[in-house]
Amino acid sequence: MPVPCCISSIGPRAALWLALALLLPGCALLPNGDAAATEASATPAGPADTGPAAPGAPAFDIRVECADPALRQLVERFSDLQRYRGVSDLDAFELERLMALAGRNARELLGTEGYFAPGVQVRREGAAGGRPTVVVAIEPGPATTVRQVDVDFAGDIAHDADAGAQAQRAAITAGWSLPAGRRFTQQRWSDAKTGALRQLLAQRYPRGRIAASQADVDAPAAQARLRVQLDSGPLFRLGTARVLGASRYPPELAERLSWLRAGDAYDQKALVDAQQRLVESGYYDGASITIDPEGDAAAAPVTYTVTEAKRHKLQLGVGYSTDSGPRLSLEHRDNTTFGTSWRSDTTLQLDRKAPLLQLELHSLPDADHWRTALFARHMRQDDGALVTTSQTLRAGRLQSGPRFDRNVYLQYEQANVTGAASVVAPDALVGDGAALSLNAAWTGRFFDSPTLPTRGHGLSGEIGVGVTTMGVRKPFTRLTGRWLDIVPVGAGGSRLALRAEGGAVIGARQARLPATQLFRTGGDATVRGYAYRSIGIPLGGNWVGPGRVMALGSVEWQRPIAQQRWPGLLEHVLFVDVGSVANHASDLRAHWGVGTGLRLITPVGPMELDVAYGLQSHAFRLHMRVGFNF
Repeated sequence: MPVPCCISSIGPRAALWLALALLLPGCALLPNGDAAATEASATPAGPADTGPAAPGAPAFDIRVECADPALRQLVERFSDLQRYRGVSDLDAFELERLMALAGRNARELLGTEGYFAPGVQVRREGAAGGRPTVVVAIEPGPATTVRQVDVDFAGDIAHDADAGAQAQRAAITAGWSLPAGRRFTQQRWSDAKTGALRQLLAQRYPRGRIAASQADVDAPAAQARLRVQLDSGPLFRLGTARVLGASRYPPELAERLSWLRAGDAYDQKALVDAQQRLVESGYYDGASITIDPEGDAAAAPVTYTVTEAKRHKLQLGVGYSTDSGPRLSLEHRDNTTFGTSWRSDTTLQLDRKAPLLQLELHSLPDADHWRTALFARHMRQDDGALVTTSQTLRAGRLQSGPRFDRNVYLQYEQANVTGAASVVAPDALVGDGAALSLNAAWTGRFFDSPTLPTRGHGLSGEIGVGVTTMGVRKPFTRLTGRWLDIVPVGAGGSRLALRAEGGAVIGARQARLPATQLFRTGGDATVRGYAYRSIGIPLGGNWVGPGRVMALGSVEWQRPIAQQRWPGLLEHVLFVDVGSVANHASDLRAHWGVGTGLRLITPVGPMELDVAYGLQSHAFRLHMRVGFNF
């Protein structure tokens, strides 16, 4: 008769005798102090099964004596003695047999924490006729430390001379989390193997596995030698794409927006980033990109499973910034404008300083990820003494990728500037004019995170050549550049953010360039400690106008705070900003701002709150903004 059927029909006492009969032969295997070889199995995951229990008071009490509170709690919680405390009719002979097993059980539990030569004594205390107490006295002995670690490789990664394979091999070895000199425990041993396997699976080798592992423990010496062999299997490369769930938009759109290419080596992070790009594109509400690790390694089919976004999207936004005050926006998106493959984005933004209405049209990306773009905007910029009403028309080609953006476009701009009665300046000085220009822009982003970077750098530049179209036509050239470098400093996540930005317009002094092509600065994202766009060319009184040369710089020290109470939530910053605008480089005069602030880390980026003092404005200002953008 099968054993489970027998057990189901026997009582608590019979179950106890059966357990003793099965476990006692193992007593001969108790460690004897000689060198042992052990492959640690698993840390107990929870309380022991209570087993059979009879109603009433426990048959005996348990007391564990150990100087180490953590070890004492371990044995108390997971000792096999706990299973049979509820057997109320337990006799003295049966209790003695359980006590013999308790010593072995305690040694096994201590071994999971790296104590392989402990002293364990189990004794019985208690007056005759009363409830006995089983005392487990423990002297843990020396904790076992790791003497040597051997991480070996098999499969493609073992012999591939490719730089990527060599770097991955080195990273796995360097990232081993249980190095020589560290205390050995079962959990650390398991975590180290899991971490190494995770690194192997993350790139190039989704079929990787642990081929062999062994922990050789010398109990008297309290030392362990660890051996692990990782079998990578074959190198996987991406093959043809298959898109599931596409109906409204062409299937090839998902492949193009993902920026994954056939022939690329498998990279788990690249697939996750591609999924995020699909969702952020606005064409999809959800996306999953997978390969079959059991498929053809040389050209593994890539499966895109997408949930398409609706054709129309209407979004109402309410916001606030210290630059322009409260803001209300209404945005409408049509992914198939007038039944075509073109997308349109219409934005109406209302705020105190810069209300605008704009329309953007984009074609679907082609096989090289380039798309055609059309843009139109009407905007009113209120700078106090000067109010600029501008119109912009733009047509061009752009390419937006994971790291690089490229843009080539033809642009027409016109600006009408009205001023207070106290402002007397020629049109060319205040930016009343119009221009037609051909422009090229490039941006490179090399940060460790697109929304919450802690290291990396970004660089962008733009050049435009054109001619003014108001008054006497004059040629001009416009150049701008930006640079940001985030450098870790010391321990604890501290870092420096170094920023520089510059721009210049080269042309005749009489050229009536539109204000939108000229420069003003100051405010949340430029020079803190000064009002929005308050640094420019003095026009008399407290009024300023736009200039033809701009230079900015900033040094910001960022450090995490309150990490024990709110890990990864708050940062403190100290900063120095400097900037200037002039019509000639020799006339630049520095405007300094110094201050401090807090960063609240959110999923969409940091929420920044700064207090800055302008050394030239002699005033404190509060600055607030949300998100990281480069």
